[in-house]
Order: sequence, then structure tokens, then C-alpha cells
Amino acid sequence: MAERFWLAIILLAPLWSYGQFPNGDSSVLTSVDFINIVRTFHPIVKQTNIDIEKAKAGILMARGGFDPLAYVNSYQKTFDGKFYYRYTNPELKIPTWYGIEVKAGVENNSGEFLNEETTSGKTSYVGVAIPLAKNLLMDSRRATLKQSKIFRQQTESEQQNTINDLLNDAYGTYWNWAREYQVYKILSNAVLINEQRFALIKIGFRQGDRAAIDTIEALAQLQNFLFLQNEALVRFKNAGVDLSAFLWLQNNSFYQLDANVVPDDEWLQQNVANTDIASLNDILFNARRTHPKLQLFSYKLAGLEVERRLKFQSLLPTLNVNANLLNRGYDVFKGANPAFYQNNNKFGIDFGLPLRFSEGRGAYKIAKLKIQETSLDLSLVQQEIENKIRFYYNEVLGLQKQIGIYEQAFRNYQSLLRGEEIRFREGESTLFLLNTRENKVLEALQKLTELRAKFYKAEVALQWAAGQLR
Repeated sequence: MAERFWLAIILLAPLWSYGQFPNGDSSVLTSVDFINIVRTFHPIVKQTNIDIEKAKAGILMARGGFDPLAYVNSYQKTFDGKFYYRYTNPELKIPTWYGIEVKAGVENNSGEFLNEETTSGKTSYVGVAIPLAKNLLMDSRRATLKQSKIFRQQTESEQQNTINDLLNDAYGTYWNWAREYQVYKILSNAVLINEQRFALIKIGFRQGDRAAIDTIEALAQLQNFLFLQNEALVRFKNAGVDLSAFLWLQNNSFYQLDANVVPDDEWLQQNVANTDIASLNDILFNARRTHPKLQLFSYKLAGLEVERRLKFQSLLPTLNVNANLLNRGYDVFKGANPAFYQNNNKFGIDFGLPLRFSEGRGAYKIAKLKIQETSLDLSLVQQEIENKIRFYYNEVLGLQKQIGIYEQAFRNYQSLLRGEEIRFREGESTLFLLNTRENKVLEALQKLTELRAKFYKAEVALQWAAGQLR
């Protein structure tokens, strides 16, 4: 009797320890370390950084429209022994933000056949060109620079949106990998327990304590777990292949995940059922303010508004005023007085007025329609984002509740298994019933592991839907 009792105790290993299979010499890759690798080395992240640098270069190019310009016109003519003329005109032009262009220069002209409007000798001048209607409030140079700055902000939002999508995929792949590993651990532990049980059942059979049918029952249970273990191992390895797609080295080379690298298991110890979840209204509020996809449309609308203001200039007449002060010599302000200014100047007005403004009206209407079109797209995208947030929010809450229920179910299955153990010791049960209870415990543990993995994936998806993965 004592021998039978000892045998039953050994056969009934602590089945509630399934999933505590040791890692051995394996290296652990946590979700935090994995995501940091993706953020740092993934080519898509590096490409977004290049896009931002290109946008900065675009701003530098646009600023070129406001760079001061220095140039020299110098030409002369000598023909058949006669010196006709020599013109020399260094000039500096300074464009300003408000469309006013300041210029200053000197001239040194000589020869027998100078143009009648050209002053011979050394002269100097300083002047301004001012648009009083068209291009006064906006012109192509200012529009280009404004749009370049907006494009840089838009590029940064595109980067955030791209990284948000990338990290969502990366997290999802990691939790699939972690789930498959835990299932493999559970089944590996079951294989060890059942190998020991089968060995002891055979000993009991040889000693006359167990029936022959029990050896077949124990072997069938072991073979079933061996099959499931192998199946789980294949899934785990394939999940590692999927995970490797996100692993890159600093030199832009692809990294294949080593076979001895495994995920951590701290996530299994967390009290998911009592995890605090932010309110839906707070998540929606933050998404409306900070979601990179919504910011993309906001910057696009800002750029279209600049275009609309530029096209509006086409509806205005051209009225440009040019005013210059002139003087002999290279000091334009020498001897300056009211009478001097009155007698030494060059002044002009350019005026132009399209009679129908057809081109301007058409361009301005198109610019306004683009803004309306983009505003509608923004409304659609915002609604789509909010629906996704509500969807994943419901899923997170649902999974949280399901995990709480299944944790209780798992404990109940453990209690049933322990009860079956007692009955088995007393000879009131069979190995078949014991195996059935064991299978229920294992199924419940696997289900609980899958629910936890789904919860973490849904939690990440909720952050992704709100645009918070950075």
C-alpha cells in the first residue's frame, strides 16, 4: 500500500507548474529591447530620417530666393580703330520678405558712341522696387519658403505615422513569437511529466501494481504531447523568422535571430485583469490633437492655404513702383539735399490689368476647391481613426474581462485535477480520467496564455489607432 501511495505521488507531479520550463542557456530578448532595436536600426526609420533631411534642404533652397545678389555687367566695343563704348555696372540687389527689392550700384561708362540715355563717367545709384498691388502680401518666393517650412513639419508627421505603423507590426510580431514560445514551454513541460509518468507506470506494471492498459494510456498521452510539442516548436521557429524581419544591425545588414534567443516571461506575471485603462474620451481627445495622420492633413491644409493666398494675387492688377537716387561719382549721398533729390532721380511705374481675369479666377477657384476636398478627407480620416480607437478599446476591455474569467477557470481546473488525484490515490479513479483532467488544465493554461498575448497586442493596437507609438 505504501508503495502504491509513493507511486501515485510521483505520477501526479505538480501539473499547475506547467509553463515554468527553465530557459537554460538561452538569451532573453525583451519587448523593450526589441522595439529599441527597431527604432534605432530599421531601414524604414532611417529612410524617414533622410526624408526630414531632404525637407530641411528644401527650406535652404527656398531661402535662396531671398539671398542678396551681386553681379557685374561689363562690356565694350572697339571696331576699325574706333573706341565705341565701355560699360561697367557692378550692382547689389537685396530682396526682402515683404516683396520690396533694394538695389545699389555704380557705373563707369565711357566712349564716343554711348547710348543717349547713358550717363558718361562715374555715377552711383540706390533704389527700391515696391509692388503696391499684386505680390504685395504674397509672392512666389514667400509662398515657396512658407510651403517648404510646412513640408518639413509634414515630413516629421509622416515619419511619426510611418513609425507608428512599423512599431504596431513589430509589437504584433513580438507577441506572436512570445505566445508561441510559451505554448512550446507548456507542452515541453507536459512531455517531461508524461515521460516520467510513463516510466513509472511501466515500473508499476512490472511490479503488478498497474494494469497493462495503463501503460498504453500513459504512452498515448505522451505521444499526443510529443506531437503537440513538435507542432509548437515549428510555430515558434517560424514566428522567430517573422521577428527577424524587424532585426537589423548598425551597418544596415539583416540579422537572423539566433535559435537560443527567447522572449521574456514577465508579461505572464502581470495582473492584467486589474490593469488600469485610460478612459475612451481621454484617448479620443489626445488622438484628435496629436495623431500624426491628422497632423498631416492639418499641414496639408496649411500649405493649400498658402497656395490660395498666392493664387489670389492673380486677381489683383500689377502696380510696381521703382524709385532710384542718382549721383555723380561713387558716393550716391554726397551733397544730398531736397533740391538734390528732386533733380537726381529715376522714377517709374509699371501697371497692368487683365480685362477678364480668367486665368486668375480659375486658379483661385481650383485652390479653394483643393482646400474643400482636403477638409473632407480630414473628416473621413478622423472618423476612421476614432472608429478604430473605439474598436480596439472595446477589445482591450473585453480581453481584460476574459482573462479575469479564465484565470478563475484555470484555478478551478487545477482544483478538479487535485481532486482527481485524491480519487486516483484512493483507487476510485482511472488514469484516463486523470489524463482528461490534466488535458483540461493544459488547455486552460494555453488559452490563458493566448488571451494574454492578444491583450498585449490589442493594447498596442489601441495605442497605434491613437497614433501614440513613437
